[in-house]
Amino acid sequence: MLEQLKPSYNLTWINQIGDIPQQQWDALAMPLKTPFLEWEWLHNLETSGSVKAQTGWLPQHLTVWRNRDLIAAAPLYVKGHSYGEFVFDHQWADLASRLGVEYYPKLLGMTPFTPAEGYRFLIAPDEDEDELTELMVAAIDHFCASNRISGCNFLYVDPQWRTVMERHGFISWLHHSYIWQNKGFKTFDDYLGVFNANQRRNIKRERASVTQAGLRLETLTGDEIPKSLFSQMYSFYSDHCDKFGWWGSKYLTKRFFEQLYPKYRHQVLFVAAYNEQNDHQPMGMSFCITKGDRLYGRYWGCNQEIDCLHFDACYYSPIEWAIAHGIQSFDPGAGGHHKKRRGFPASANHSLHRFYNPRLSQILRSYISQVNEMEQQEIDAINKDIPFSRRELPLDVELET
Repeated sequence: MLEQLKPSYNLTWINQIGDIPQQQWDALAMPLKTPFLEWEWLHNLETSGSVKAQTGWLPQHLTVWRNRDLIAAAPLYVKGHSYGEFVFDHQWADLASRLGVEYYPKLLGMTPFTPAEGYRFLIAPDEDEDELTELMVAAIDHFCASNRISGCNFLYVDPQWRTVMERHGFISWLHHSYIWQNKGFKTFDDYLGVFNANQRRNIKRERASVTQAGLRLETLTGDEIPKSLFSQMYSFYSDHCDKFGWWGSKYLTKRFFEQLYPKYRHQVLFVAAYNEQNDHQPMGMSFCITKGDRLYGRYWGCNQEIDCLHFDACYYSPIEWAIAHGIQSFDPGAGGHHKKRRGFPASANHSLHRFYNPRLSQILRSYISQVNEMEQQEIDAINKDIPFSRRELPLDVELET
């Protein structure tokens, strides 16, 4: 059902991305650095059964058209919980409960289950971005008011887009990810050279332990990947998530992985670990996505615990591949306990929030600066603890003597 907003624009809410022509959506999404707003990825999430109302992710994509041309879009979801977001807003939900405010449902802008920076409205380059952004924000406000939705949240947002949305009244909340940056490395030894001597020895020892266990790691991408590895990756992913029970974050179906093979394998990188007894069936594997000069680690699993295999398959081998293929940044995924000691500094990212309850909104505005200051202190503390050599330390970091 189209709503005429002005002579040149029509707006519609669409509850499945398959109703939008792929070519038109990707004309907006393909120029972006992130791969996770492309039609094929989002469509796979929906058609695989990973994203649907029954899993608490109800698609409500906002689109703006001129005649039959898609000129702007925003992938959005109505959420009845906060799982699969990796921005932990449970404290806001608890506060809302104490105030007698219904926190759910909420409207969410992000790629489901994907804590990777880059979310933004998709707007055709020749259009008036300010005008369309104002139009889309007004539509979101109206949608939330009409459906008694507590708030609108955009997670892992594009840094430039964040400043645009702040001008429209959204509140920025600081978080951090762990991002490896290519500092002009030509070889893996160049990467090792940024660490102090002790950590260089540790990394070499960790990689050597995998070899000593009789394992060979192989990086595969595009047509190099056998079709069978996609279903095998689901098995690894599923088993790994099951180890953590309720906290296992198992959101994707087997069908999601299998549907990547026909049209998306050109952006997939597997690091597969083979042992000497079985050179065809991997006993562990990590799964990454690549686009342009960026690499994103997504999932991993193994059917036998091998010392340091996780570090090699998820960090060292992808970094080695990244250096060889001109990758400039590598986001290995959520969590950070193991990452900082392997050259992944804490890097700021932001989410954007608007609460429609006046009391909840006022508390957010009053305290968010303190919350962000504490988060910045944590980022600084993490980065002071990275075992870089003195010459690689940022200018504002000093080693204790």
